[in-house]
Amino acid sequence: MPEKMSKRELLIRTHICSQKFGGNVSQIAQFLLENENLPSQKTYENLLGLKTKKKKQFMNYFFSENMTQEYNQNVNFSKICTILDDDYPVLLREIHQPPNVLFYKGDFSLLDENILAVVGARYCSAYSYQVLNTLLPDVIKHKIVTISGLAKGVDGLVHDLTLKNQGKTIGVIGTGLDVFYPAKNKDLQVKVAQTGLLLSEYALGQKPLKFHFPNRNKIIAGLCQSILVTEAKHKSGSLITANLALQENRNVLAIPGRIDSALSQGCNELILAGAKPILSTKDILEEFGI
Repeated sequence: MPEKMSKRELLIRTHICSQKFGGNVSQIAQFLLENENLPSQKTYENLLGLKTKKKKQFMNYFFSENMTQEYNQNVNFSKICTILDDDYPVLLREIHQPPNVLFYKGDFSLLDENILAVVGARYCSAYSYQVLNTLLPDVIKHKIVTISGLAKGVDGLVHDLTLKNQGKTIGVIGTGLDVFYPAKNKDLQVKVAQTGLLLSEYALGQKPLKFHFPNRNKIIAGLCQSILVTEAKHKSGSLITANLALQENRNVLAIPGRIDSALSQGCNELILAGAKPILSTKDILEEFGI
């Protein structure tokens, strides 16, 4: 590998290339964490774990001028934190298969604060608005930072209500930082980046592919101390995020709802399985020792 390249640059380039051609970036990251020197090209290629055709495509692009341009574009567009860095979030480092590279805009120090994740249905009812409008203002007064996925529905509602109450919020997205999904949340995404923190493990230009969102949810679950589910259908994405949080020993909280409401079925099931029912702001604050 090029002698002048730092370990950090090698990891970022590898991460960007892997989003085009695949490859086991975690193996590369582990080698870099355990060794002072860069791997030889042969070792590097073996660690990638790609088949011959994909490996050739990967390596050709890795050493291309286009890759250098793409690397520079990402470095200049946003700030970057890698798993090699001392300021990599402690809670995130502890999860199973943490992201190796995070691209971000905004205040990275928010990740050191008390963080409440709030997730729920994309097609939520007025009940989510009523509940969050009741609970969040007091939570925000106690300097608790909210985190969600900047999707339609509950996610967007959480970020919007936090900003309107002069709080701090973190948006984790499943695209490059230059992509707005859904498009109607463009202004909100810009505000989150300007006043809070916007982050993604995806390089510039990466589209909202279906498999990106479970990875996004894993980051949300990993960065919070507690996660609140407002409305969720049976087997919904919000329940998957809650289960990821549970696996990482985070506190799972749920808003109880009507037993005849499909949107409350997931939350009621979580409570039945042991999640804490939230009836007031006090129930949330005590999870943070307040």
